[in-house]
Amino acid sequence: MKITKFEDLKVWQLAREIVNNIYKITNKKRFKYYELNSQIRRAAISIMSNIAEGFNRFSNREFVHFLNISISSAVEVKSQLYIAIDQNYISETEFNNISDKLDECTKMCSGLIKHLLKYPGNKPSEHLNT
Repeated sequence: MKITKFEDLKVWQLAREIVNNIYKITNKKRFKYYELNSQIRRAAISIMSNIAEGFNRFSNREFVHFLNISISSAVEVKSQLYIAIDQNYISETEFNNISDKLDECTKMCSGLIKHLLKYPGNKPSEHLNT
């Protein structure tokens, strides 16, 4: 199946799942530090949003740029999860679940970058298949 919209990308679907998980943990009363709550949500949203925005750019090089931002945002979320677990805002299970998804998302973005760099001038939707 040819990928024609960003919603078709498995990496975007995973990023959406990460955002939903972040919102679940930050909605809990024990996650009380407002600045961390706000920052971790923004960083998670950035992962998902940059994948979508990059997909709709005019070249694979531009998409690669946005995927790199997504990777950076995923690393930021993971770092913030360490703060959350150190402050007992989340459980070890919650930490491991989201951390594993972030690692997978980062790997998927990196793999997509390698693929896109083979076709630098093309529009992303021209050669992506599921």
